Amino acid sequence: MGFNFKYWIHRESRSPIQVTLLTLLCVLVGMFILPLQSVAEEGELIPFQQLVDAAEPNSTLIPPPGTYAGPVIVDKPMVIDGQNKVTIDSGGKGSVFILDTDGATLKNLHLTNSGESHNDIDSGVQVRGNFNVIRDNVIDNSLFGIDLQQSENNIVRGNRISSKDFDLGVRGDAIRLWYSFNNKITDNIIRNSRDMVVWYSRDNLIARNDARGGRYSLHFMYSQYNEVIGNHYEDNSVGIFVMYSDGVVLKDNYIAHAIGATGMGIGFKETSDVVVTGNKVLYCATGLYLDVSPFQPDTTNRITDNLIAYSGVGVLFLNDWIGNVFQGNAFKGNITQVVVSGGKTANRNTWEGNYWDDFEGFDQDADMVGDNPYELYSYADRLWMDVPSARFFKGSPVMEVLDFLERLAPFSDPNMLVRDKKPLMVATVSRDFAGADKTKTEGSDIGEQSQPDQSGSEGAGSFDALKALRESLQN
Repeated sequence: MGFNFKYWIHRESRSPIQVTLLTLLCVLVGMFILPLQSVAEEGELIPFQQLVDAAEPNSTLIPPPGTYAGPVIVDKPMVIDGQNKVTIDSGGKGSVFILDTDGATLKNLHLTNSGESHNDIDSGVQVRGNFNVIRDNVIDNSLFGIDLQQSENNIVRGNRISSKDFDLGVRGDAIRLWYSFNNKITDNIIRNSRDMVVWYSRDNLIARNDARGGRYSLHFMYSQYNEVIGNHYEDNSVGIFVMYSDGVVLKDNYIAHAIGATGMGIGFKETSDVVVTGNKVLYCATGLYLDVSPFQPDTTNRITDNLIAYSGVGVLFLNDWIGNVFQGNAFKGNITQVVVSGGKTANRNTWEGNYWDDFEGFDQDADMVGDNPYELYSYADRLWMDVPSARFFKGSPVMEVLDFLERLAPFSDPNMLVRDKKPLMVATVSRDFAGADKTKTEGSDIGEQSQPDQSGSEGAGSFDALKALRESLQN
């Protein structure tokens, strides 16, 4: 007997048994056929934009765990919390997230697979608003990491950022600020991106970030009054480079292994009124690089209490410029302490109270200051300074012999590069050592008194190394 479809679909022709069979048939269809259709749909990820559009302004969206499709545009204040269980995959198109609003928060998300357009700045997150928070996210396989344009008072904190697996020069920047003010970029971990750049931006705080495997750890252009504090920059081509940016503070940063033809720890070009203090610059091709800095008339760059060690060149001046003050720095283990590339001397700057590990002098009065000035001259090593190709032989036996003969019986008067009138005998001294009163009151701040008094005077008491160690660990 054949199946009469019209007979089954007419209500008036159904018997109770037929209705029961029809119900069972519908259940079977729901159990087997509809799930197959759902699997086919799940092959294409659910657009995360649908969840954002359905959320109310100022609400908190906690999506179900899983992977969703981007790109996503957030145009209203809201909190999106992935609770470390949500991935948003942009499918190689555009930016994963665009925050085109004020007061939004993105946290605990995995953002991946942005587009590859430098012109469009395809990013993990593009920020186009104020008072937003981007924190504790993982951003990978994205050309740019986090891009802020004309955005103020945002917080970018605790994110892990890496770029696409491209050649270094064509990767995107991990964090990019363009014409953006009063932002806080803190505690981010950056790996294998290109640069972190701050352009036409001011009054930003960049603190406690860890960047490795890139080109410029941090690059300023036309950006004033920014603070860079407590960052760790290692195995990048350049540590911090500041161009045309005045009033920048670089404090307590660790910069190491900036090597290669252009490798430098900290560099300045036409930059004025900077403060460089408490930094450790280690194992770089060049520790500090200065090009026409300070640039503005009657301004000063203050370079104090830094450790510049184990580098090819400690300080490199592109020319014999003026206006830099070097005090309380320690120069240790550098192949050459100071080089002036386009001039004869660096002595037009102020050098006082620095420690030089190649100082040849005595301290007969035990005041921790050398009895005679530290003086650095250029002899035969001038050859490799003037002829770049001769740098290949720097440190070779031939150059060492020539340098020894020049010092023993110079054919002409050597150039004095540096004269430090009060060279320190040890590298651990008070920041205000040079010419300052070394007695401290009991209520003084240890943060300001980086080292205990070592003068040996009765009023100050003897130096207790164990006590100093305890105090440093407590702070």
